[in-house]
Amino acid sequence: MKLTAIVPCYNEEAALHFFYEEMQKVMQDMQYVDFELLFINDGSKDKTLEVIKELAAEDNRVKYVSFSRNFGKEAAIYAGLTYSDGDLTAIMDADLQDPPSLLPQMYEAIVEEGYDSVATRRVNRKGEPPIRSFFARCFYRLMNRISKADIVDGARDYRLMNRAFVDAMLKMSEYNRFSKGLFGWVGFDTKWLEFENVERVAGETKWSFWKLFLYSIDGIVAFSTMPLSIAAFLGVTMCAVSAVAVIFTIVRQLLYGGSAFGWPSMVCIIMFLGGIQLLCIGILGSYLAKTYLEVKRRPVFICKETNKAKTGEQVKDSEEAQ
Repeated sequence: MKLTAIVPCYNEEAALHFFYEEMQKVMQDMQYVDFELLFINDGSKDKTLEVIKELAAEDNRVKYVSFSRNFGKEAAIYAGLTYSDGDLTAIMDADLQDPPSLLPQMYEAIVEEGYDSVATRRVNRKGEPPIRSFFARCFYRLMNRISKADIVDGARDYRLMNRAFVDAMLKMSEYNRFSKGLFGWVGFDTKWLEFENVERVAGETKWSFWKLFLYSIDGIVAFSTMPLSIAAFLGVTMCAVSAVAVIFTIVRQLLYGGSAFGWPSMVCIIMFLGGIQLLCIGILGSYLAKTYLEVKRRPVFICKETNKAKTGEQVKDSEEAQ
């Protein structure tokens, strides 16, 4: 049985040798599996590609796909799934925050226990800034309330999938991708493995708080129309409040006089209503922008060079998707 391990890389020069050493230990223990390490170079600006090529020259199990520029981790994951031809496919980070030592247990869950995929989640966020952990938990709670996608708190992209699961993922070729939601949306029988949070072995994280915030917005827009309903609800609510306020002002003017005058209160009301309108327009704009990007039908990624050939079936699927 062949297992393709997809490893998205962006400026991971410092971590690659550590990752390869750990994977060698796992591959030695799992000699009953035909391994393939598929590195996706996501437009790295350091010597990531050179290091990958050095590994490929020493080990024919090492393959790579190098992008023409940085397309993002979601595009790298999709590219890896597109080029993967293994019976099983794993997605894992190069910084060793996804422990390779879990692969034997994940393999057994699919082959012996009959699961379609094995996913992983962190049971804690030790080492992360508290405010980042707080907002992350809030995001997962919100997503599970407003969308139908099953997104587990602390879920990682690290998972092992069978061929049917990968084929289902490839059928969803949208440009705006949110893999954690897509994994839950396709369904299938999934087993969850828990592990303690592991810090990066080398290098620095590429995910700032702002990037994570934008990523969460993408996830909400991609898997829920609830913000549109909220915008509509706010519109109806403000109309009702305005109608009540008008009636109240008229009645008070008739009873006491002088209630219909005063520009400060008027300015406050106008600014408040204007803010609500801009919020609703912004929500509509987010959905419109995503639609705009989808209808262009631009490719999710552009491959500049690779030592991994696609099979005929993969080429057909990729052409149909793009």
